Amino acid sequence: MFQSLLRFLKIDRFTFLLIVAVIIATVLPAHGRGMPVAQMATSLAIALLFFLHGARLSRQAIIAGATHWRLHLVIFSCTFIMFPLLGVVFRPVLEPMLTPDLYKGVLYLCVLPATVQSAIAFTSIARGNISAAVCSASSSSILGIFITPMLVNLLIADSNATHDTQQALDAIWKITQQLLLPFVLGHFSRPFTAGFIGGHGSIMKFVDQGSILLVVYVAFSAAVNEGLWSQTPPVALLSLILVSTVLLAIVLLLTSFIGKLFGFSLEDRITLVFCGSKKSLASGLPMAQVLFAGQAVGAIVLPLMIFHQIQLMVCAFIAARLATRTEVAVFDEDEAMQAAK
Repeated sequence: MFQSLLRFLKIDRFTFLLIVAVIIATVLPAHGRGMPVAQMATSLAIALLFFLHGARLSRQAIIAGATHWRLHLVIFSCTFIMFPLLGVVFRPVLEPMLTPDLYKGVLYLCVLPATVQSAIAFTSIARGNISAAVCSASSSSILGIFITPMLVNLLIADSNATHDTQQALDAIWKITQQLLLPFVLGHFSRPFTAGFIGGHGSIMKFVDQGSILLVVYVAFSAAVNEGLWSQTPPVALLSLILVSTVLLAIVLLLTSFIGKLFGFSLEDRITLVFCGSKKSLASGLPMAQVLFAGQAVGAIVLPLMIFHQIQLMVCAFIAARLATRTEVAVFDEDEAMQAAK
């Protein structure tokens, strides 16, 4: 019955679960004492995800991922150059469709670092270069602490952006605790855990997908608790959904094309697509409280929240398709456009 429903809707099981997570967060959002519990569960799931990735990757794979400078440079360029340029170039089209605060939110979305856990999880599901994804996504979050405020000051003229060095150090320490430390511990546990993990791929899949579902639920719960639906006119919401979808489709096409242009392998192109097209909700929400203090923060972060949900669902579908590919399959622009639709 359930499988028949999925075939009728033409979606995979994971995408269906993502939609269910959004619906549950809308109807029964985590709040009060339940929110810290949900956030803690998400943090533990992400830590476990990185522990398992560290245990699965060999020392040679980590070195290869860290030294793949051409791929990392292209991913960072997509995140901090291509995205902001798109936000500026399409300003004449976007401003009439959106309110000033919503357009400011689109620009803010464009200057954010890449998300970490979902980019790596999708890369893993799609059988991309996981070691490169870990290095790139983690580095993007750290670099974003410094680059994002500068880009906000440059592109959003009326912002009173500030940058607290202590906050940057705290963010770096938080990333180290939650991501890098579990990864290192997992890697050094390889003599004891590599054999078990290698023979139980279902565990990796469960952690990959489970961590993303938790992130979706917790992030959307926070948005609903802040009055996401009551504060947004339907027309503005529909326009914003359209803008977010088109922006993501353009970036997916460009990252796919750039990967082929630079002659990257299929695994590297998968990493480029998932790391170069994602924007971090986890980093974006707290940074907005500082960068836009005294302004309409709710409206400014709304594009980020919508884009985040769309990118998770679209990338989940793409990752599921790539996971079933044969060794000769190629991810090209046509496939990206079809998947984005």
